[in-house]
Amino acid sequence: MFRFSPLTIKKWNRFRSLKRGWWSFVVLVTLLVMSLFAELLVNKRALMVSANGHWYFPTYTSFHSGREFGLDYDYEVNYRDLQTKWQKDSSPNWLLMPPIPWDAYENDFRKDLNHPLPPDLERRHLLGTDKIGRDVLARVFYGFRINMIFAFVFSTGVYLLGIIIGCTMGYAGGWVDLYGQRLVEIWSNIPFLYMVMIGVSLLPSNLLLFWRVLILLTIMTIFSWAGLAAFLRTATFREKARDYVASASISGASHLRLIFRHVLPNTLSTLVTFLPFTVMESIGSLNALDYLSFGLPQPTPSWGDLLHEGVGDLEAPWVVLSAFMAITLVLLLISFVGEALRDAYDPKKFTTYR
Repeated sequence: MFRFSPLTIKKWNRFRSLKRGWWSFVVLVTLLVMSLFAELLVNKRALMVSANGHWYFPTYTSFHSGREFGLDYDYEVNYRDLQTKWQKDSSPNWLLMPPIPWDAYENDFRKDLNHPLPPDLERRHLLGTDKIGRDVLARVFYGFRINMIFAFVFSTGVYLLGIIIGCTMGYAGGWVDLYGQRLVEIWSNIPFLYMVMIGVSLLPSNLLLFWRVLILLTIMTIFSWAGLAAFLRTATFREKARDYVASASISGASHLRLIFRHVLPNTLSTLVTFLPFTVMESIGSLNALDYLSFGLPQPTPSWGDLLHEGVGDLEAPWVVLSAFMAITLVLLLISFVGEALRDAYDPKKFTTYR
């Protein structure tokens, strides 16, 4: 049965005792879980439909045409209009819409509306619309999910490269460490955003969305591992010099066992405390690129794109303020979590020397 070590439990309890970081972590995880099921909260499709004795669950299934519900068109039914029609006709049929009945890609082209529309509770545009009629709250909410998924994949790539290169430099030493440090120094001085912008601008315009995002992730990861590698190189070099590593080596432990069983587990404090700042770097860089139109392709929901649009149309301040507040809140929460993790895993803070 898997059990955490007493030291790990002690560090976890330290983290929980730091209330600002702990509650920031709780709020962040709650938002992340909600975003994974965003279609149940923010979506133009109904959650469930009861019509003519049949049940439908359109949210995660194929679309249903208007003719399936007695309307005179073959494209996907507008569930908001269908709900209004049934209520007006006092029909026994009914449907349940999400709390925010708008999609991040959908344009509200009703005749009585002029966009951008300020926040309107009656029309369920709680943060208003942008200049082409898309719901701002829907784009902010889906933008959060995209940012966090992007940050997770980005951090995974950065950690893989950083651990492999940094641990190799610190453990091997000698000419490997010497040339590795020169590589890290050169790589750290390459202008990150410029290289990403140049790489993205060279992509063909007809490239599929998946490959554009994958290439963007790859370029960002390639130019972001140097900082973690430098920290991990130092931590590995320090741990390699410990007596327990020498003892394990004399006992016949292989290099792989020494690295994965003894050295890497004792660099956990470096790895854990570096993670929130890697996530912050990902979110900041992605939104900066989106603001400059070198990030995610249109019409992907993006906070950087909302900022760009809002700055270009200051008569609709709710657009830029929504994106700005979302970025500020998320980065602040991650910063508080990172601060708490650093304090919880700081070996000097809770050590008594005799």
